[in-house]
Amino acid sequence: MLKRFLISFFLIFLSGQIFSQEIHKRTIKLMGSRFDITVVADDTLQAEKDIDLAIAEITRIEKLISSWDSNSQTSEINRNAGIKAVKVDKELFELIQCAMGIAKLTDGAFDISYASMDKIWKFDGSMTEMPSPSEISRSVDKVGYQNIILDNNNHSVYLKLPGMKIGFGAIGKGYAADKAKQLLIENNVAAGIINASGDMNTWGKQPDGSDWKVALTNPFNKDKAFALLPLNEAAVVTSGDYEKYVNFNGKRYAHIINPKTGYPATGIISVTVFAPKAELADALATSVFVMGIEVGLNRINQLPKVECIIIDEKGDIHTSQNIKIDTQ
Repeated sequence: MLKRFLISFFLIFLSGQIFSQEIHKRTIKLMGSRFDITVVADDTLQAEKDIDLAIAEITRIEKLISSWDSNSQTSEINRNAGIKAVKVDKELFELIQCAMGIAKLTDGAFDISYASMDKIWKFDGSMTEMPSPSEISRSVDKVGYQNIILDNNNHSVYLKLPGMKIGFGAIGKGYAADKAKQLLIENNVAAGIINASGDMNTWGKQPDGSDWKVALTNPFNKDKAFALLPLNEAAVVTSGDYEKYVNFNGKRYAHIINPKTGYPATGIISVTVFAPKAELADALATSVFVMGIEVGLNRINQLPKVECIIIDEKGDIHTSQNIKIDTQ
């Protein structure tokens, strides 16, 4: 589930004032994606140490959850699908528990067993016709969070169906951003931003005392922002299909696939979710795409401290109940 760079942040300074702390930023490739790590520190040496700490934590998370690394516990779970339960670290077990909770909350619109799905849809321009209904139905035969069996006493995970797989593509970078933020706070880093390819988590304030702000990019014109919003101890994630989609019979199909049906999501161009944690915002942004505007906003409105902005294929903006947009 591909996240796009629909989010950028603005650092706003008061002219003529000098602050003891400064903003320091490093861009690096981690988890196969671009990470921008920003910290507020007294000097460059301390900032570099802080950023190194965040990178080490994100690298640790990647080794834990990667399904590409044959030595990871996630790969061990997948290898033993339909065979036996696999005992895992408490941290991975709790992440899977969290993912299961979000799956239930979204009625399966979010499902880490999506990794079992046959890749029959191509969004690289090579598709000339839609897959058949039978192909689409078969593509999700092994998908279903209900077939992930967790043993709380042993911290073990069992996938009931042979060939079944789990993956953290729709939650992993958000989780890594959350963990890096938590570690930096524990090490007395007063403020910063972890931006994991658009999965952004913030804490503290800018050196001038103002909130961090995010500019939400107009998916119809990537050079312009349609809204500027403050972030105060919060995370924001955007899912978008403005580059990855196909058209058949006059209908636009997004690259985000409904794990229950095997059909791509339709009707929505981008979804932005604000939440206390990037992990939750990450999962919900994908889920709203699948659930659709009405059901998605209804579900978001039931969650405390969670807000959402949806742009549909006509360019109309839909928001959850408590969000206020400063349009550009």
